[in-house]
Amino acid sequence: MPSGTAPDEDRAVTNDEAEAPRERLYGRARGHRLRPRQQLLLAQSLPRMRFGAEFLTSEPVFLEIGFGGGEHAIAQIGHLRLIPCEVFENGICSLLSRLVPEGEEATVIPPDNLRLWDADARILLRQLPPGCLAGVFLLFPDPWPKLRHAKRRFVQPANIALLAGVLRPGGEWRIASDDPTYQDWVDAQMAEQSEFRLQQRSDTRPPGWPPTRYEAKALRAGRKPVYWSYRRA
Repeated sequence: MPSGTAPDEDRAVTNDEAEAPRERLYGRARGHRLRPRQQLLLAQSLPRMRFGAEFLTSEPVFLEIGFGGGEHAIAQIGHLRLIPCEVFENGICSLLSRLVPEGEEATVIPPDNLRLWDADARILLRQLPPGCLAGVFLLFPDPWPKLRHAKRRFVQPANIALLAGVLRPGGEWRIASDDPTYQDWVDAQMAEQSEFRLQQRSDTRPPGWPPTRYEAKALRAGRKPVYWSYRRA
């Protein structure tokens, strides 16, 4: 973390100290009924792995906004210090099930380089110290394709400004989407801002970008993803 950006050690960053923004950027928070193992993971393992301010150290920290089934997060924690954000309980359980051995739900020791955020990512972004993030991932977010739902898309001026405030100069913001409407939206929104500079726009997944189930689903359906890399100016 850059000098001068260390958080107040007496103040823990929590997901309930501030209300979520009025306009939700996600749909339902739960899918099918949770199985007993999943209930244990949420009740016993999740509290042990939740993000707190103590996770912010001098080491580079990365943020994933909406981790889906957790495939990308699992691939990245082998070499990154990561805060994966997700509100969908089934997705949270999917990631936790990969991290927590059966029978160790109440005693699991969290990986040193991973802490979860299970609320609206914008709450966290408003509380993080300036310049504390080295990179951000926004991979295959809900495109909200109907025009009346456009304000729910994450790539908006207000959220771009939030990310610019917490991403250090030179930090990378990766975006991927298979939805043509969202692809056009990203191009248009990012063309109107000055905080980030486009480094790459590709129709093939760049080297070093782990695959996700959403990408695989899109390819099976014949949709063509676009991958952007932006750098904080």
